[in-house]
Amino acid sequence: MPTPHDPYVRVRGAREHNLRDVSVDIPRDTLTVFTGVSGSGKSSLAFGTIYAEAQRRYFESVAPYARRLIHQVGAPAVGEVTGLPPAVSLEQRRSAPGARSSVGTVTTLSNSLRMLFSRAGDYPAGAERLDSDAFSPNTAAGACPTCHGLGLVHRTTEELLVPDPSLSIREGAIAAWPGAWQGKNLRDVLDALGHDVDRPWRELPATEREWILFTDEQPVVTVHPVREAGRIQRPYQGTYMSARRYVMHTFADSRSRTLRAKAERFLTAAPCPDCHGSRLRPQALAVTFAGRTIAELAALPLTTLAELLETAGGDGTARLLTADLLARIGTVTELGLGYLSLDRTAPTLSSGELQRLRLATQLRSGLFGVVYVLDEPSAGLHPADTASLLGVLGRLKEAGNSVFVVEHQMDVVRRADWLVDVGPLAGEHGGRVLHSGPPAGLAQVPESATRRFLFDAGPAPERAVRTPTGWLRLNGVDRHNVRGVDAAFPLGVFTAVTGVSGSGKSTLTGQVLAGLLADRRPSAGGGEPDAEPAGRWCASAEGLSAVDRLVQVDQRPIGRTPRSNLATYTGLFDVVRKLFAATDTARERGYRAGRFSFNVTGGRCETCQGEGFVSVELLFLPSTYAPCPDCHGARYNQETLEVTLRGLDIAQVLDLTVESAAGFFAGTPAAERSLRTLLDVGLGYLRLGQPATELSGGEAQRIKLASELQRTRRGHTLYLLDEPTTGLHPADVEVLMRQLHGLVDAGDTVVVVEHDMTVVAGSDWVIDLGPGGGDRGGRIVAAGTPAEVAAAPGSRTAPYLTAALRRP
Repeated sequence: MPTPHDPYVRVRGAREHNLRDVSVDIPRDTLTVFTGVSGSGKSSLAFGTIYAEAQRRYFESVAPYARRLIHQVGAPAVGEVTGLPPAVSLEQRRSAPGARSSVGTVTTLSNSLRMLFSRAGDYPAGAERLDSDAFSPNTAAGACPTCHGLGLVHRTTEELLVPDPSLSIREGAIAAWPGAWQGKNLRDVLDALGHDVDRPWRELPATEREWILFTDEQPVVTVHPVREAGRIQRPYQGTYMSARRYVMHTFADSRSRTLRAKAERFLTAAPCPDCHGSRLRPQALAVTFAGRTIAELAALPLTTLAELLETAGGDGTARLLTADLLARIGTVTELGLGYLSLDRTAPTLSSGELQRLRLATQLRSGLFGVVYVLDEPSAGLHPADTASLLGVLGRLKEAGNSVFVVEHQMDVVRRADWLVDVGPLAGEHGGRVLHSGPPAGLAQVPESATRRFLFDAGPAPERAVRTPTGWLRLNGVDRHNVRGVDAAFPLGVFTAVTGVSGSGKSTLTGQVLAGLLADRRPSAGGGEPDAEPAGRWCASAEGLSAVDRLVQVDQRPIGRTPRSNLATYTGLFDVVRKLFAATDTARERGYRAGRFSFNVTGGRCETCQGEGFVSVELLFLPSTYAPCPDCHGARYNQETLEVTLRGLDIAQVLDLTVESAAGFFAGTPAAERSLRTLLDVGLGYLRLGQPATELSGGEAQRIKLASELQRTRRGHTLYLLDEPTTGLHPADVEVLMRQLHGLVDAGDTVVVVEHDMTVVAGSDWVIDLGPGGGDRGGRIVAAGTPAEVAAAPGSRTAPYLTAALRRP
């Protein structure tokens, strides 16, 4: 019977997602790890039930306005949860933070540094002391007025806007103009203003070309469209907008990623001529501490900044503020992030780095008696940094908190006080608690997929290392912290690129290697090559012609709104809609395939515009989503839902898991191919209509890989993946690796950036960067077969790779 001081969090009758009426007792003041294969229900228990119930209780305690909205937001499907303290969630956020967000703002270290300059900085003689806000590029008091605190100015030139001056305006000389009617409108407005739109661009007077491209004027003129057969077009008032004004407006204000990307092609970014990229006003840059401006200190790696502050000296105020800064920096560097600088923008950070930064901030918050619920804090961590992570989690527990962690890293699982294993498999084949107790007890649970990886020991199976069919050599790579490096990537084999966080892995592969190939060959997959030509970062490259195609698969979301989902991304939704349109009911009513899309008017529910959810605004809190009150999440109107295919309506089909859908669509080749590849990469537990916003980075990456695998491959393809095992249980890693090794066996090349040593041990070639992160990394420490790199002196990867070669 629970007591007011119950030492356990007791969950009774949890039914969230695939949980099967789960009841479990979890001791407080422990490090508890939730394990299980992907989709088993562990996150549904930890986040969807325990944290969601704590959040619901918080709403109950606040103003009636917020309480009234709880009915819209919904409560977790659980009978009862007792013994639950307040909870703090540290999830791996899917949404990308803004460009003004940085390491300094995420950790609040920027606030402390600004206070140091405000109170203890060295001011020029006669200068007035500045408030701390004057040292922030995100405030009106501190931002450089020229670049508005961004550090960059975007400009354009005639050469960018008009790449082919032999064309006339009517022929499309101004490439930066929009297409369709809007571009025709601008041309007709120029014609009405008296400009010759049929004369080659280069023959127009220079003053006229300058005005057309760069004027800030917006004259209004009456346009008389050319009459077309069968169409009556009346005169209208047209407003002119110069090419530069259109490009700048689109780049700054458009919500369309496609339009912004197109506009960016006509812009050059350069450091602001006034602040030289520092983002601050001259008054702030005139103040120094230890001989450096605040911009110079913010650009230093945190380890270097700490060394400088330790020797800075100063009066009592300075010593007090630097001591606080050093303590805060210490928790960040302890988590293996000392290579980051305070001015590093948040969008350039991985989700794992962002979560660890927030974890470091929580460690300094002084909270006690709360439950911290963490989502794979080891994601993106080299094994050498895992020990530091465990130390931080241990300190949170020692401060009087409970730490609940969803985790796949077995080194973290072994250090848990309590283990909750969910399974045995994914989706409808999971949702049961197989074990709740000390980790050692899992050895007695044979149906657990985790058991084998936690306890079984023995030598790794012998595997013949493949012989390269050729080499792709990069000479003199010079980008970020990778300075003057020569790198050789073997073709026709499986290559793992390793190294601690910040050692330069993604720079060498994701930017330089991928950039060079993308400049020469058409690419596919989820990667977006840099706007700059990659050749400028590499002195020379050999062997690029041997690669016919690049497929770069990263962990960026497959969509940013609930409208994008697994079915739409893979093209499966097109097949499903055509099948519904071919039913007798749809034919009788005249419904075409478009009727079964939730993105257009007709068949969708108009209350939620086909999203299935409505946004609920909470005063002083982030807005949240609640099921649509009319369609209850179905996304379609009632008439559309009356059309069924083999007994299921379109909403029910989208609610099928990939595994269930494979049986439902058996005999439909166009659907079977997509579903088979999704099953092959271990995504059988996902629902067809699962919104992109609910998918992890690892799931998004595997969906992109599955989309690529269902295509007919031509020529030699190089597959480049960035930590493909993130978010995967070791059992799921085995499934994924079979697919990737299958690609190599078929004659292609696979290169993965990876921290999972079992994957590295099973590769043919290893390129290890380091030895540290940031300025302490950026060079190739070792390259060779896994056995050769495991024996390399000075490699931080070597001892962990040696251990992986000795066990499965």
